Amino acid sequence: MHTLELFLRGILAGLAISIPVGPVNIFCIQRTLLKGRLTGIITGAGAAAADTIYGSIAGFSISMIIGFLVRQLFWIRLVGGALLIGIGVLYYFKKPKSLDQERAEKDSPHSDFASAFLLTLTNPTTVLSFLAVLAGLHLEEGRPWYQTLFVVAGIFAGAMIWWVALALGANHFRDRVNDRAVLWMNRVAGLAIGGFGVLTMLLAHNAPRPGAH
Repeated sequence: MHTLELFLRGILAGLAISIPVGPVNIFCIQRTLLKGRLTGIITGAGAAAADTIYGSIAGFSISMIIGFLVRQLFWIRLVGGALLIGIGVLYYFKKPKSLDQERAEKDSPHSDFASAFLLTLTNPTTVLSFLAVLAGLHLEEGRPWYQTLFVVAGIFAGAMIWWVALALGANHFRDRVNDRAVLWMNRVAGLAIGGFGVLTMLLAHNAPRPGAH
């Protein structure tokens, strides 16, 4: 494949991983509505960076890490699900501030980036999703390392296309947010993130347990 084609297929892989609704999508929308599109984009950039790390593991076929994740899939989903449930509970019962207070507070861009990065990084099963997506795009075969870099760059670009589009889209509704909406955003975010946690823990029961025969 030509390098441009590898890059474009990498973009498709980044979009395929980022578009499905997940906890970071909820964070991105919420932060955009409260703080503006730049905060939403920075939040998305954190998720894109973490996805790029996992995409690199899958793209370069780092078998040691992939094998470990497959063997520990049960515990990864169990712990990751419990973490999401905990975050969901915190958000649901979070004492709401007024809209003016929320928008007056200037969170550090590093904090917005880091929180999304760490939240995405706590889901290492993303590597397995990338393996499936790359196979579907016929990118699973071996190639020189410098060509794989184009795939990885495409993954980051594809993810960022989604996060920028999501932040810009959410920003159109920013003027409709009021104090009551802040309260309900916290509750909806808490329920949604907690729901993802419950689903993740349920999926853990379908994963092989370490040591089981």
